[in-house]
Amino acid sequence: MRVLIINGPNLNLLGKREPSIYGSQTFEEYLVELRNQFSSIKIEYYQSNIEGEIINALHDAEDKYDGIVLNAGAYTHTSIAIADAIGGIGTDVVEVHLSCILAREEYRHKSLISPKCKGSIMGFGMQSYLLGIYSILDNKK
Repeated sequence: MRVLIINGPNLNLLGKREPSIYGSQTFEEYLVELRNQFSSIKIEYYQSNIEGEIINALHDAEDKYDGIVLNAGAYTHTSIAIADAIGGIGTDVVEVHLSCILAREEYRHKSLISPKCKGSIMGFGMQSYLLGIYSILDNKK
């Protein structure tokens, strides 16, 4: 089994960026924990601050992965193009967010990608990724 995690803009700053919201752990540190916990599956990781690169990663992932865990960051609220890319591939995508976007600024309440995703997980910090992987595994039973 293969899972791809895609992180969008500014998530390369995890561990430094607003630790009161996003925590003090880097994603790379957490990725080691995820890979140890899910040692029987191959977890690959991609991060970009550029919308088109995220779209290309989604296109390239089709038929290569059993599922995609996507934290599109701020593109969640603005990118019709990422939503269309999700809708255009046959691989299930699970949307994740570290914070509860519904408890934040009003402009963050609307996700343009949610309708194209298999499901959405938010508000559990880094464990949102773990729950996203579990949902992919559960759907493949």
